[in-house]
Amino acid sequence: MHIIATGRSQSGCVSPHNPFRARLHHSTRNAIVGRETHGDPARVNKKRRQQVILELVAAQPVASQEELRQLLEDRGFAVTQSTLSRDLRELRLARIPTTEGARYASPDSMTDDHRTALEDVLPQFFESSDGVGELLVLKTIAGGAQPIAEAIDAQAFPDVLGTIGGENTILIICRSTAARDRLEKRLERLARSGV
Repeated sequence: MHIIATGRSQSGCVSPHNPFRARLHHSTRNAIVGRETHGDPARVNKKRRQQVILELVAAQPVASQEELRQLLEDRGFAVTQSTLSRDLRELRLARIPTTEGARYASPDSMTDDHRTALEDVLPQFFESSDGVGELLVLKTIAGGAQPIAEAIDAQAFPDVLGTIGGENTILIICRSTAARDRLEKRLERLARSGV
């Protein structure tokens, strides 16, 4: 890195002795802020990395972010967990429980036996529900919360403001206590219908 210490005195003359002012050489500054004359390599790298993520998930079962991170590293992409989480969110990839265990998949690429329709996933993964006020909590088997939360969001229930899905717990925020009661009864009915 080429750092040239410069500064201006009160008279406007350049002073090489002012350590509080630094001017970077033009090519170094562009490299630091990611500007290149032939496109942005960070953006190109992100696009290529996300393409590789989709290829990896489509080609083999990937059960965890750490496993995916290792596969990316094997392909020459060193990524942090936060970058990988952001990529998965942008690509709309979710961990879906399957007969072989949980794996990452795109809702768009899933076959009929891995659909995330509420009627399909709720009976498979639902364990219990409980609520207070406008909040409804669903308990699921391990790995079941994300597909159920996505299926609830896809239904666009008017009583639901939003969902937050973890590994085995979903928080559903409803518009009112009455809305929570209606939704809880409906979800429990759907969960029992698959049994």
